[in-house]
Amino acid sequence: MSRNVTVGLDGSPESRAAAEWAAREAKLRGLPLRLVHVWEPVPEPMAQAPFLGAETQQHWSERIPRETAEGLRLRHPGVHVDMEQISGRPTDALAKASKDAELLILGSRGLSGIGGFLVGSVGMAVIARIETPVVLVRAGEQAADEHEPDPAGIPSAATAYRPVVLGLDTGHSDDAVIAFAFEEATRRGTALRVVHGWNLPPYFAYGLPADPELNAELGRQEAAALTEVLRPWRQKYPDVEVVEESRSGSPANHVIDASRDASLVVVGRRIRRSPIGAHIGPVTYAVLHHATTPVAVVAHD
Repeated sequence: MSRNVTVGLDGSPESRAAAEWAAREAKLRGLPLRLVHVWEPVPEPMAQAPFLGAETQQHWSERIPRETAEGLRLRHPGVHVDMEQISGRPTDALAKASKDAELLILGSRGLSGIGGFLVGSVGMAVIARIETPVVLVRAGEQAADEHEPDPAGIPSAATAYRPVVLGLDTGHSDDAVIAFAFEEATRRGTALRVVHGWNLPPYFAYGLPADPELNAELGRQEAAALTEVLRPWRQKYPDVEVVEESRSGSPANHVIDASRDASLVVVGRRIRRSPIGAHIGPVTYAVLHHATTPVAVVAHD
């Protein structure tokens, strides 16, 4: 199967927003869009219940993906839209579907109960399991949210894109994460804002007297380390404006703050091939839950 942008669809406001975002991203990448609707069969006794009768099941399994695909084709005429329905466990189905995708997009929240599958636990399990980059999109996300306001201060999709934000740990930087962020900034013709947070010396935690000179020196060292990591990438992407921000304090908080003025946030996730538990990392976990803009999670070794 050819490469594509894949989006998980369950009919919720979150997944509809994810589908719209995915269509815009597919256009930027020049790729087809693939809608994947996962239908998890319910036990027979529940299927016979009035609120889960044949008409309701048909609505979930047929109408939602068909109507969504038709709407996307109308609103995004330059994007080829395919639709696929899969029966099974959502995590397994999405993991399998992601193997042919350059990017997997999910809604960051889904319907509770039987009706939906993109609840927080499933979304997190998919992110922790697959190595394809994943973008989480919240309900209500609009194209204008990715762009700067117009001269009158009104949201507009016709203005320049807001910057792409990259949360970067200079001690564990990875080429895949950095390259993804630069490529996204290039596609949008916007700046890349690289945010690096570093911890203060231990004496802050123990209430010992601060050493201003030491703090200043640490700040210079951290800023220099960030500059050094980004040096070859500036040369590789000379047309991308890079804004470096190295600050003391919580890396997650700094990235979350930066997300308020971003079109997209990019963070990494170290691949851990342990069969037990979902491993995402505390910074990425916090950003996924609190960032105000779509978040791309890029897996790396």
